[in-house]
Amino acid sequence: MQSIANIKSISYLKSHAAQISEDLAQNGNPFFITQNGEASMVIESVAQFQEKEALIAALKIIALGEKDRLQGKGISAADSRAQLLAARQSRK
Repeated sequence: MQSIANIKSISYLKSHAAQISEDLAQNGNPFFITQNGEASMVIESVAQFQEKEALIAALKIIALGEKDRLQGKGISAADSRAQLLAARQSRK
C-alpha cells in the first residue's frame, strides 16, 4: 500500500495542473485533492487507471470462477487435460 504523500488543496490543483501532470508522468504517485479540508478526489495517471481497471476485471473473473467451483460447476484439471489432449489429437 502506498503512502498518501501528495496531498494538495483544490486551489493548488487549479494553479498547478501542468506541474501535477508532469509529476504523475515522472513518478506515478497519485495526488489526493482536498476541498475545505476534506478529501475530495484522487488524481492518477492514465496508465495507473488502466492497470487498476484490468486488475479489477481479472479479480471479477476469478471470483466468478470460484463461485462456479463452489457450486460444483466445471470439471477437474485431469478431465480438462484429457479434453484438451483429445481435441489436439482430433485435429491431426
